[in-house]
Amino acid sequence: MIRKAVVAFLALTIILLGFSITHKEDKLKVEKEPEKTHRVFLDVDIDGQHLGRIVIGLYGEVVPKTVENFRALCTGEKSNGTGGRNLHYKGTKFHRIVSGFVIQGGDITNGDGRGSESIYGGAFPDENFVIKHSQAGIVSMVNSGPDSNGSQFFITTVKASWLDGEHVAFGRVIQGMDTVFAIEGGAGTLQEGFTQPSSCFTYALAVVIEADQD
Repeated sequence: MIRKAVVAFLALTIILLGFSITHKEDKLKVEKEPEKTHRVFLDVDIDGQHLGRIVIGLYGEVVPKTVENFRALCTGEKSNGTGGRNLHYKGTKFHRIVSGFVIQGGDITNGDGRGSESIYGGAFPDENFVIKHSQAGIVSMVNSGPDSNGSQFFITTVKASWLDGEHVAFGRVIQGMDTVFAIEGGAGTLQEGFTQPSSCFTYALAVVIEADQD
């Protein structure tokens, strides 16, 4: 009887140990960062003075359509959009700064957060929600509801897991978080629960550098 109990205990221990190892392996798989297929940079000016450079790694294997939209808007290589507007981030600004949350930009239509246009002609669907808002520096799409992605994006300044499943994340800042935090720190007057930029933070240049796997 005792021998049977010992055997049963050992069997249960092995099962639990196996479950624990499998669970840890699954967790590692989930948390492993995807390969970066492209690297782009945004050189940011404030009032005509260079503030810094933000370098972003893009996850093109996970969200290829979303990455291609952002990449092409960085280079400005696509034809003009609605009304002849240039489909390019150059000269646009971070129009919304929420201290302790995000900096938001990419409105190539109006420049104030009311407009958004993709390289696909209007809005395009949510690709997937594989990339999580698990840390500061995650780059993700702004939307006005499901399947309404355009040109606007945001960069998190904190972990923002409540955005998971709601916004399509597609990249991460790999250099220049000091510049991101400097922009965040430049937030001005509090209005309607959000801090608005006190000055114009402009992308002086946005361009693809190269594929990058670092």
